[in-house]
Amino acid sequence: MKAKQVLAIMLISASTAVASMWGYNHFVAGKTYYYGQDSSKVPANYAKFFDGQKNGAGPADFTDAASAAIPATVHIKTKTTRTASNNLPKKNPFSDLFGIDPDDFFGDRLRSMPEMASGSGVIISDDGYIVTNNHVVDGADEVTVTLSNRKSFKAKVVGTDPSSDLAVVKIDAKGLPFLLYGNSDDAKIGQWVLAVGYPLNLETTVTAGIVSAKGRTLDINVRQSATPIESFIQTDAAVNPGNSGGPLITTDGKLLGINSAIASPTGSYAGYSFTIPVNIVKKVVADLMKYGTAQRAYLGIKYAPDNISDEQRKSQGIKDGDGVYVSDVPANGAAAQAGLQKGDVITKINGVALTSASDMVGQIATYRPGDKINISYVRDGKEFTVPITLRNNTGTTDVIKNTVLDKLGADLETLNKKDAVTLGVKGGVVVKSIQEKGLFSKTRMEDGFVILKVNGREISSVDEFKKILENSADPSLKLEGVYPGYDGAFTYPLKLNGGDQ
Repeated sequence: MKAKQVLAIMLISASTAVASMWGYNHFVAGKTYYYGQDSSKVPANYAKFFDGQKNGAGPADFTDAASAAIPATVHIKTKTTRTASNNLPKKNPFSDLFGIDPDDFFGDRLRSMPEMASGSGVIISDDGYIVTNNHVVDGADEVTVTLSNRKSFKAKVVGTDPSSDLAVVKIDAKGLPFLLYGNSDDAKIGQWVLAVGYPLNLETTVTAGIVSAKGRTLDINVRQSATPIESFIQTDAAVNPGNSGGPLITTDGKLLGINSAIASPTGSYAGYSFTIPVNIVKKVVADLMKYGTAQRAYLGIKYAPDNISDEQRKSQGIKDGDGVYVSDVPANGAAAQAGLQKGDVITKINGVALTSASDMVGQIATYRPGDKINISYVRDGKEFTVPITLRNNTGTTDVIKNTVLDKLGADLETLNKKDAVTLGVKGGVVVKSIQEKGLFSKTRMEDGFVILKVNGREISSVDEFKKILENSADPSLKLEGVYPGYDGAFTYPLKLNGGDQ
């Protein structure tokens, strides 16, 4: 009997790990906000037929679209050094004798493993802004972008959004070819599309296929975020590890989305690839460039997911048909204020029909807190339309901005006076916990560390620590401090800009 194959959904960046030898593997994971695109500019790679005049080649000739996309598609390579975490530090008896810590010399240095990853990206402005997947650059210490003409640049990570699996990086270059945003709401099942990227460490590769489905939910972004956004365009354009972050384009050369994942029992392309719609992309990109973080809007409802069983539908009283069944309306949310109730079926957002919950998620993801939209819903057989002002996850319409402390990935607290007296210091900052991702996770720092100095300058509070970081002209910092209950002082180097170069 043949072994049963299980279909897996995976993110599609390619990675290698370096120890004593090189190896190749893949990650098994893989309104109009035009910020970053000047609508008055025409890309240098803008093909002559893009004004709507076909060149007579016929509907299945993709040469003009490919010639426009290839120069605007880049190869992204990242380097990340992973270091195994230590136990709480303790004084080694050989440290004073030899002036070094043998555990550090023979242990951690051998456990540090550089990881190399490979993906793709698409240039969206002539001054070097590039869109890719979050999982391509996540946690990277170095990001290198190579253009189709093989020129390479060190890149700066402008911002990332794990919820949508998107990221923006920037290279220092001018006059670059770029792609224009299309409109993913106009995508139709059966239309031709092209996927462009650098799969399997090959040079620029173009594949063709059709849109085979819209509004797909894969439950894959939950690996990166507790609040995933998924409303994928499904295509049968061949996509493989290394295609992550590359563009899916229409036959008139416009960006339809960012390739993100494949469904495969083997880890390589098996017929289905999944793309983040460009309408979500351009909104998230605008947020990352303007605020440093995505502005997530919430409708303020609980709803039945698309993949619930027939038994669950029956037990919850959910009827078949288009729309999204509202299973609960929390008080004080946007929907509650607009009068929506449990049992309502949401059918449209701003006139756009909804056939699934993922359709609704995709539509809401293109708006910000404070945006006003019209919601159509059915109650007792009648359809109603009401205006709703979307809110953020705190229930307000305030703009949320990333601070320098957010990049650290740690829960910080000002050292209280009692503990300061015990330690014999004026003050400091306690690292209560370190998250898996963030700049602190790249050091050997442990929970409980008390930061006393930054580049030799004493600090006494979180606010003071923040100000020093914000005003530091040098991204390379030295954090000095102690661990209560352990002898000696400890120093940790920190590169404040992470993947920036």
